[in-house]
Amino acid sequence: MASILEKIEHDALSLSRQERAFLADRLLSSLDGDALTDIDVAWVAEAERRHQEYKEGKRHGIPAQEVFAEADRLLK
Repeated sequence: MASILEKIEHDALSLSRQERAFLADRLLSSLDGDALTDIDVAWVAEAERRHQEYKEGKRHGIPAQEVFAEADRLLK
């Protein structure tokens, strides 16, 4: 069992920062089952608030190309 865990750990640590963050989130979420965490609830509320502002014309969309470029810049 330890050797399997060591291989998984080695493989996980060789992932990119973004991939490790995604994997960590998935693993932590699996411990909670299907229940939303306080953080999940807060993000859903924030997303709904921003969507409502967008529909009301109080917030403007950002082109995907700009969003991805900024994400790439932050992850480097």
